[in-house]
Amino acid sequence: MSNKIQTFFQFENYQTNLKREIIAGLTTFLTMSYIIIVNPAILQAAGIPAGPSMVATVLAAVVGTLAVGLYANRPFAMAPYMGENAFIAFTVVQVLGYSWQTALGAVFLGGLFFVILTLLRVRPWLAEAIPQSLKYSFAVGIGLFLTFIGLNETGIVILGTPGAPVRIGQVTSVPVLLAIFGFFIMSYLMIKKIRGAILIGILVTTFLSLVLYFVFNLSDLFKPEVAAILKDPKQWISLQPLAHWAKGDEAILFKLNLRQALTWGLFGVVLTLFIMDFVDTMGTLIGVSARAGLLDEQGNLPEIEKPMLVDALATSIAALFGTTTTGVYLESAAGVEAGGRTGLTAVVVAILFLLSLFFAPFFTAIPPQAYGPALIIVGLLMLSSVSKINFEDYTESIPAFTVIILMSFTYNIGVGMTAGFILYPFFKLITGRHREIHPGLWVLCGLSLLFFIFYPYS
Repeated sequence: MSNKIQTFFQFENYQTNLKREIIAGLTTFLTMSYIIIVNPAILQAAGIPAGPSMVATVLAAVVGTLAVGLYANRPFAMAPYMGENAFIAFTVVQVLGYSWQTALGAVFLGGLFFVILTLLRVRPWLAEAIPQSLKYSFAVGIGLFLTFIGLNETGIVILGTPGAPVRIGQVTSVPVLLAIFGFFIMSYLMIKKIRGAILIGILVTTFLSLVLYFVFNLSDLFKPEVAAILKDPKQWISLQPLAHWAKGDEAILFKLNLRQALTWGLFGVVLTLFIMDFVDTMGTLIGVSARAGLLDEQGNLPEIEKPMLVDALATSIAALFGTTTTGVYLESAAGVEAGGRTGLTAVVVAILFLLSLFFAPFFTAIPPQAYGPALIIVGLLMLSSVSKINFEDYTESIPAFTVIILMSFTYNIGVGMTAGFILYPFFKLITGRHREIHPGLWVLCGLSLLFFIFYPYS
């Protein structure tokens, strides 16, 4: 059986092994399991019931991640995107006044449009049009973005005042001290070159958090929604959300409203979702692949159309399930750093997501102080791509630098990428080097301009 698995996932081509891939899958899952609780919490603001929404979140992750593992043979995990879910809940529903059913219809249409573009090989063509300097800047920007998420989730860095937007958190508090402890554990194990350092650090810190919570009643170690589940043994194993997801007053399966989504008033919403998904997926695919060494000599990801097709289908399927835009997750980088190189990593993640339907508390009890340090470490490791950017050529370095800083400081991958797509051809054009611009980059430039025009700045 083991030999068949190794042959199917082509272990010999990626110099990996079964143990490494399983550890990588566990690592990726533990760093992104928060989505099981967080996505439903956000979409509740749109009126989507929390229980059924949790089921939709998990099933969307299972279908997308399993497909990318078995079909594309890549170590990428998929789940509903953070950012897109907030856009749907707070902008499309609360500000613009559309129902969540109509919003999901818009998500479905965006995914369907992606499927068509991918089958026509337009998306892979556009991906190949991206200059290498921008591709490496995606990896660096994503790394810093993950680092900031980790710092903020752990409370090491918190929101400040208008004059000083961020500041250091309460480093003497137990949650922050645990996060710092987790960071040191992971760092020490990595220095000692121990395999699974990030996973071990997550598990040790989680165990300590649970001990402190149950023994010493330190309630601030877990978010309220997670603590509520931990305190109630009746919620530890339950199939009730699965039943409510498909039938009853709270059912959200197949409840999207396509007719309303096809009206002209939703054009801006569909376009925004389309561009956000396009740039997020492309940036994550290329950025994580660059760190994993999966890019070829030209800086392209071989057979990129496969994960892109899965991403497109996953988004439309997610809308049918009752959740928002689904695609490749940044936290896949944690699994890559743990050694994941093939689709088996993704398959392990998918299996764990499926199990979480029945044992949600055991998987959602990964506190920020456990997975946050992992994101900080991954950010450090992804910085190495900066050495591949030509800083002597300002037509290359200025767009790359802009991508990196805007990804980090706007808390939005799409904003950084689209800015790079605009600046790169602009600087090449005004310096008389327009022949260096791939035709597809002009298309990306046009889409990026539309992104900034229709972006919901409020």
